[in-house]
Amino acid sequence: MINRFLQPQLESMLGSHKAIIVMGARQVGKSTLLQLLLGQRQDVLWLNGDNNDVQTLFTAISAERMHSLMGTKRVLVIDEAQRIPNIGVQLKIIIDQLSDVQVIATGSSSFELASKVNEPLTGRKREFKLFPLTFNEMVEHSSLIEELRLIPHRLVYGYYPEVVANPGQEANILKELTDSYLYRDILTLDKVAKSDKLVLLLKALAMQIGSQVSYNELSGLVGIDAKTIERYITVLEQSYIIFRLGSFSRNLRNELKFSKKIYFWDMGIRNAVIGNFSLAETRSDIGAMWENFAIAERMKQIKYRHPFAQSYFWRTKQQTEIDYIEELDGSLRAFEFKWNERKSLRCPLAFSNAYPDASFSAITPSNIDDFLRL
Repeated sequence: MINRFLQPQLESMLGSHKAIIVMGARQVGKSTLLQLLLGQRQDVLWLNGDNNDVQTLFTAISAERMHSLMGTKRVLVIDEAQRIPNIGVQLKIIIDQLSDVQVIATGSSSFELASKVNEPLTGRKREFKLFPLTFNEMVEHSSLIEELRLIPHRLVYGYYPEVVANPGQEANILKELTDSYLYRDILTLDKVAKSDKLVLLLKALAMQIGSQVSYNELSGLVGIDAKTIERYITVLEQSYIIFRLGSFSRNLRNELKFSKKIYFWDMGIRNAVIGNFSLAETRSDIGAMWENFAIAERMKQIKYRHPFAQSYFWRTKQQTEIDYIEELDGSLRAFEFKWNERKSLRCPLAFSNAYPDASFSAITPSNIDDFLRL
């Protein structure tokens, strides 16, 4: 069993009289984490919001009915809670009326679940996000040397738990993940009406990792208007498939202020979307893959350990660029990512002049462990 960094945070919330909400994409290990967290406890009632009978149960649940269902159990776990109508109101009833019951709910769509629980559970919940396995979790599970050796493999197949646990079957598992789960929750949302356009959009985004994204350009490629493109991208982000970086701007007039870059949370999903599992070392897109991998792994660590950190990229109208900017505890750090370690990198003069207190580092395979071990 691979230990997850989120487990101690969840353990600290048990018995807090607040609902624990765990959100993350399907198949990233939410249920496995809860099973690890709750161990061999016999006082847990497990329900799955994907099941019709569970949805019906919560249609008009009362405190009395819930008390009868719980019996002597003291922990209620509801997987995929976003599938249950009015789940926030129902959970509020349970929390208010059954004060000795610890409520834990998971969801694979932050938009759906958050919109259903935020207002009813104000002051009654703590939210956590779970991502695919991380570089650091695998280092602690095996060793730093082994994980460094596997980086080219991770660049192609990523860190989904089932993928990591089944060497030799990665491509088939990723195909099943994308076919069976990737679009499942997204296409149930009212905001997404054209599944074929969503597939085209996701492929276009997968081919543009590390580049600035133009909604107008994507509109021409996909065949839907720019406003719909932006709405679909928001849904993809809220479903934990992609994330956006905004541009950093504070001093210079020629700094770009409204540009965006889009990355995938998992490289295996990205490569499955474009149908390319060829060796990392032979890829023409290895530079973009390396940048996506490093930034996504850093972002996972930030979300777990430094949630107040801010992440950006930096670029001027003259095309001078820095891949990744991070602002944490009053300090500004700049990073460039290069797969080829023979290429030397220097901080752009425009950036160092504008932000003389900022640090600058070039991240290659030889020092990635320092970059990722926050």
